[in-house]
Amino acid sequence: MTTTDWDAAAATFDDEPDHGLKRPEVRAAWAARLADWLPAKASAVLDLGCGTGSLALFAAESGHHVTAVDLSPRMTERARTKLAGTDAEVLLGDAAEPPVGARRFDVVLVRHVLWALPDPDAVLRHWVSLLRPGGRLVLVEGVWHGAGLPHERVVEALAPLVERVQHVPLSADSALWGKEVDDDRYAVLGGAASTGRHAEIVDVHLILRRGDEVLLARRSGTGYADGLLHAPSGHVEDGEDVRAALLRETWEEIGVRLAPEDVRAALVMQHRGPGGAPRTGWFFEAEYGAGIAPDTEPRNREPDKCAGLSWHPLADLPGDMVAYCAAGLAAYRAGERFVLHWHEDGDTIAYAPDGPSRAVALPLSRLPGRG
Repeated sequence: MTTTDWDAAAATFDDEPDHGLKRPEVRAAWAARLADWLPAKASAVLDLGCGTGSLALFAAESGHHVTAVDLSPRMTERARTKLAGTDAEVLLGDAAEPPVGARRFDVVLVRHVLWALPDPDAVLRHWVSLLRPGGRLVLVEGVWHGAGLPHERVVEALAPLVERVQHVPLSADSALWGKEVDDDRYAVLGGAASTGRHAEIVDVHLILRRGDEVLLARRSGTGYADGLLHAPSGHVEDGEDVRAALLRETWEEIGVRLAPEDVRAALVMQHRGPGGAPRTGWFFEAEYGAGIAPDTEPRNREPDKCAGLSWHPLADLPGDMVAYCAAGLAAYRAGERFVLHWHEDGDTIAYAPDGPSRAVALPLSRLPGRG
């Protein structure tokens, strides 16, 4: 949904552009609800589709650490004004893919957004992936004048993704809306598992060689490591193997079509960013100019996430790189195949040549009977 589409859709609700929250009695009713839905202790809260920041302000005033995201520049400016004086962070971005990088949250709070997105199932999967173990997803939705999502649809989509789901009818609580309503307004609360099997995001990284040089992209507008250089990369999607993900991400990011036979596994790295959750990264190498898209120079196909592409000598990489990517390329150059890169919470995301080395190469085993 574009910014214009979203601003037009907002007119569905009462007393826009603040969904009725200008009125003191309505604000008080929502503050009481949030006190029930948010954790009692200070927690990391991600408010998606934050609008002018009213719910984010409630959370921040209750002691939570809030990150608020909205697609509309007008809304984010108003939210920044409303949240001035708190430690809340307001980001311009798409609620479906919020620009928060590797960060994870105790609560993902979303009000009157899911119904307007084209693929609710995929969006819910992504939102749940942003939760820390034991975190909770708080969705406020409804059906208004024929628009919206029935609560059965949301519960059905969310149930396989979380440990528990609760449907909370809200239509009868007129204080929330400032009037009596006869449509279906509700909240759905989803609790992520706090125990069970360990799960990690899997990401893929391209080491695209041009002789002795390697291609790097400068991150921008993602909310994570912006301004730093990194190899073209992305996440593995559901049902996708790591090589297929690498081929897809290469085309989406730099406009180069690779075939499966063009790429070789270079190394595997388990890595953790400062304050983040562990991930497993697969690095693949390919040689540009060796039959790969000979008439196509790599180009920036995602200018909202990347400020530009540049070639750099592998033996003399620039200093302004993401730390684990720099470590991965150094390990690749040294011939290592399996690496750990585990940040401490106080480390910087950026490569620090004078800082502690977090890279640990794992030795390969020897096959029985081969010495």
